[in-house]
Amino acid sequence: MIKQLHISNYALIDKLDIGFDDGLTIITGETGAGKSIILGALSLILGERADTRAIRDTSSKTVVEATFDITGYKLERYFSDNDIDWDENECLLRRELSPTGRSRAFINDTPVALSLLRDLSTRLLDIHSQHSNMLLSQSAFQLSILDSIADNSQLLDTYRTQYQHYKEAERQLQQTTQAIEKMRQNEDYIRFQLDQLQAMQLQPDEDQQLEALQSKLSNITELKEALWSVENELDSEENSILERLSTVAQRLDEAEHHLNDVEGMSQRVRSALIDLKDIAQSVSSIIDTLNDDPAELARVDERLNNIYSLQRKHNAQDVNALIAIQRDYEQQLSEIEHNDDIIEELMTRVKTCHAAATDVASQLSSKRHEAAKRFSKELLALATPLGMRNIAFNVEFDKIDLTANGADSVEFMMAFNKNQRPMPVKDTASGGEISRVMLCIKTIIARHMQLPSIIFDEVDTGVSGDVAGMIGEMMANIARTIQVIAITHLPQVAANGDHHLRVYKTDTEVETLTRVERLNQDEHVMEVARMLSGKDMNQAAIDNAKSLINHKHKND
Repeated sequence: MIKQLHISNYALIDKLDIGFDDGLTIITGETGAGKSIILGALSLILGERADTRAIRDTSSKTVVEATFDITGYKLERYFSDNDIDWDENECLLRRELSPTGRSRAFINDTPVALSLLRDLSTRLLDIHSQHSNMLLSQSAFQLSILDSIADNSQLLDTYRTQYQHYKEAERQLQQTTQAIEKMRQNEDYIRFQLDQLQAMQLQPDEDQQLEALQSKLSNITELKEALWSVENELDSEENSILERLSTVAQRLDEAEHHLNDVEGMSQRVRSALIDLKDIAQSVSSIIDTLNDDPAELARVDERLNNIYSLQRKHNAQDVNALIAIQRDYEQQLSEIEHNDDIIEELMTRVKTCHAAATDVASQLSSKRHEAAKRFSKELLALATPLGMRNIAFNVEFDKIDLTANGADSVEFMMAFNKNQRPMPVKDTASGGEISRVMLCIKTIIARHMQLPSIIFDEVDTGVSGDVAGMIGEMMANIARTIQVIAITHLPQVAANGDHHLRVYKTDTEVETLTRVERLNQDEHVMEVARMLSGKDMNQAAIDNAKSLINHKHKND
């Protein structure tokens, strides 16, 4: 339940802190005192669109902060999944609005996306206003009522998982079918391109090897001359490097007998001689392999030109990329050749997923039909005393294709007069009747499941007398199980409150401000009396107020 509400710099509110208790809290005040301003601030916590025009002082930001008691709400996994700090007892929601229009949202001082704030806040607080009554004519809302009464939340989660699998299978079938059809249209083109690539019999890294061979064949003459020069320098008949090094080794041998400093040098020179002789022999062998072969060079040139042409055609960087393109074409043709098997497999999966989703949808539908019967009886029992003695109600079901909510379309059918055929709610009910019906529905839902705290915003408009008293008693009954906050102009409703807050305006020298005060028991009586008599309050109004309040305590 909501425990504390802080509002600063919002419309007529400079700073306001309101504490809330369990049970039924009544909020009253003159028209224009600021009740709707408080609700507007609360709507920011619920993730509604922010309006910078509501910022009172444009030199600072607007802040709305609500503290909730979440004991027993079983939200720990929700906080963990969304990486938010968890407190098993309290949750703090905050919305900040800067004069520039920037909006920020926080949960337990952790910055979050506005969508996450909206999602969590709707689990904690439900504001029901006359505008909310419009929901009653919507099939999706009517269906959600039946699901709440039937306690279908887990079954709905199971169904939506199966439905998602079915839609994913259907999407994959559609995409694959379209892709195969496109490939079939391009089959001749693909085969032509693949034939060209396969005819080349490309090998990995072949372009690099051919480029190296091309460079060698193109420079045979220069290469042979260079190697002949090396061979001649190393091992010619006269004054070669090998001959001179041999002489150097002999001289070092002779010097070693007389000079220790040159000891070992002759051996090092002879080692070098061995390496140089090996190099000379290798150079000679290489020279023997270097043959001028114009035909081979022409073959390499042609092969490379064909490869380069394919690279440009396919926008490929090298031969390896061309090989990858070839494999892709081969895969596409393989899919085309085996597309019937692929499509059949996907169609089987679609049928399997559809059957699984349909089975769970059937379970949902069965529970909804049972819930509709219970709902009808309870609604009639609650609505009849609220000035709707001739009300008739039933739920019509239509079987539809699978949707995210199952295979049911429902329509609440109502009649409020004798001999009137039940018709859809939107076609038959007045505003006041819809308000009372919605109040009954909230009462029924509260009996069957743990709702968040509910705020009723003047839902009693258009009623009076005994009906108003019954509405007050109904709100008090709801408040036995959940926290209820009711904004009302009816004394019969206000008299049923466990707690009473009065909203009023006060003037300073420069501005008008909205304030809220908590009323004690005597003040509560006087406020109900004021609501009964207006400005001309008298003892009779006070006695009447006490009577209304005492009647509430007798019922308790």
